[in-house]
Amino acid sequence: MIAVGGEIDLANSGQLACYVKRVRRPGDHVVFDLTEVSFLDCSGLRVLISSHRQATADNAGVRLAGVRGVPARLLQLVRLQALLPVHSTVEQALATILTT
Repeated sequence: MIAVGGEIDLANSGQLACYVKRVRRPGDHVVFDLTEVSFLDCSGLRVLISSHRQATADNAGVRLAGVRGVPARLLQLVRLQALLPVHSTVEQALATILTT
């Protein structure tokens, strides 16, 4: 699980991308806990999509948890829920991974 807080934008999305690459091992599923994220822009979406592509290449997946407010609205507008499943809580996201 990767917990993120504050804003995910052009100023810090590169740091998040580097962190994900550093901690994720091939075959690992990723759950992004976005409960404390107040803002998400297209560069943040790029990190999430890139993480999905890397995970899919390794037969794994990415789940989002706790998405609210502006980030939730952005995900709805760009219709990414099919690509990046959204769960209310981290526990629900983890349970989904364990049952697939």
